[in-house]
Amino acid sequence: MGGNMATRLAETGFQITAIYDVRGDAAASLAAELGSHAARTLAEVTAAADFILTVVSDDRAMREIFTRSGDNLLIGAEGRTFINSATVSPRVHLVVEAAAHRAGAAVMEACMASSITQAREGTLYLILAGDPAVVERATPLLAALSIARRYVGATGRAAQVKALVNMVMNINTAGLAEGLGLGEALGLDLTVLREIFAQTGANSRVLETDGADMQNREHDCYFSAAHAAKDSGIAVSLAKEEGVKAPLAGTALAQYQRMIEAGLGELDKSGIAELTFKGRDRK
Repeated sequence: MGGNMATRLAETGFQITAIYDVRGDAAASLAAELGSHAARTLAEVTAAADFILTVVSDDRAMREIFTRSGDNLLIGAEGRTFINSATVSPRVHLVVEAAAHRAGAAVMEACMASSITQAREGTLYLILAGDPAVVERATPLLAALSIARRYVGATGRAAQVKALVNMVMNINTAGLAEGLGLGEALGLDLTVLREIFAQTGANSRVLETDGADMQNREHDCYFSAAHAAKDSGIAVSLAKEEGVKAPLAGTALAQYQRMIEAGLGELDKSGIAELTFKGRDRK
């Protein structure tokens, strides 16, 4: 996601001054393509840029890039603005905000309710949160990346909304997989079944994006099952904190965890259909 966002920004006239990735070869390759600098440390990125966009995998990685001893993004960060786009827990965004303020830097959330293709095309849907003045200052950059943006409030709110977006999406994905799996076990024509789904109450955005892939057993990764499990886990944790029962979210989470256990975690989330192949578990 980060690489595609950087490419999009470069194509729309923004100068990409530095790129960092835990895989040094990936950063070097993209930097060469964009005429940028492949930073060897996080502090190099901060020194080279006014706005720093971060896209990381989970809470641990988010904490590490901002607070790791010896090298982190907040070294020499006074006056910098950080735009954080990863799907992580709301609590981590608050931790990062507090640390950034101590360093004299500004932060905001720009959570992405889209995937790789949209990042490359600049058609992301961005859920924004943080200080409104910071969001306004970042608007030209955000506009180049997105087709739509929605501001939802103070720091942590965007992470909450994104967790719910992915919770509902993951439940829908699991439900569609079971419907198609049962349809196959009954000997139904799955193309016809999908067409009927699309014209009835079974229709969903997930049917449009994942239905054919489930039917054709094509699970090239745009949004992995492992990430689906991580994101559903955030939502389930929020529900527990608020004392809200969320049995469907918990069941969907358990299915994605089964995929990971079966060695399918790096398949696209549409691969959850493999758990209902012909009405029996498929490892």
